[in-house]
Amino acid sequence: MAKPVVPEEKRRRRRPTRSGTVLSEALIVDTALRLLREHGGAGLSARRLGLALDCDPSTLYRYFRGMDDLTLAIGDALIGQALRGWAPTGRWRTDLRTVGLRVHAAYVAHPQAALLTASRVTGRANELAADEAVLGILRTAGFPLPEAVRVYHAFVDQTLAFAALDAASLALPRAALRADEDKWRSTYARLPATTHPHIAEAAPLLARRMLDSAYPTALEMLLDSAEARLAGPG
Repeated sequence: MAKPVVPEEKRRRRRPTRSGTVLSEALIVDTALRLLREHGGAGLSARRLGLALDCDPSTLYRYFRGMDDLTLAIGDALIGQALRGWAPTGRWRTDLRTVGLRVHAAYVAHPQAALLTASRVTGRANELAADEAVLGILRTAGFPLPEAVRVYHAFVDQTLAFAALDAASLALPRAALRADEDKWRSTYARLPATTHPHIAEAAPLLARRMLDSAYPTALEMLLDSAEARLAGPG
């Protein structure tokens, strides 16, 4: 059975850890992000967190119901980082583009955390605020409700899918990432036009473009499609 989470006000009255640190959800999440960055997903455990925070691992369960609950909190923290300081302009394309690029950037800045959380639904405050903002942008722009939900679905899934894809590349060992990137020059660029005419023609462009994320391009395509549907026939 999951252990009950102690209310925030009771946690604040707890004594500091042996090193004088006062625990909080935010501190635990920040420490978890650091451990993920340093050790990858396999390095995130209650034991390792306890060592990093100088507390008994069981103390963490006063803040989170388990490691999966902490994973959801990490994902929600990434969304919070993405939207910190953002405010809508009233121009729906600009606002959706900015939100998408911010969320994508927040995830790829923490690739190991992105791999754990990009496919999850946290139901937490930052995720709810982001979803409310995106739906609000679309409804205020004039999208009928079914169309707003359709675009919202495509926008969210596309953003998180590219975040997971790009994070997976960044999470590779450096040597493997370089080897993958070099394939566009060492293999694709050397294919003869007699056997692979289309690749040979595109090889110089592929060698440049394939090293960057396609998310900005895909996002513009989605926005173009949404704008055309908003305008209607004609």
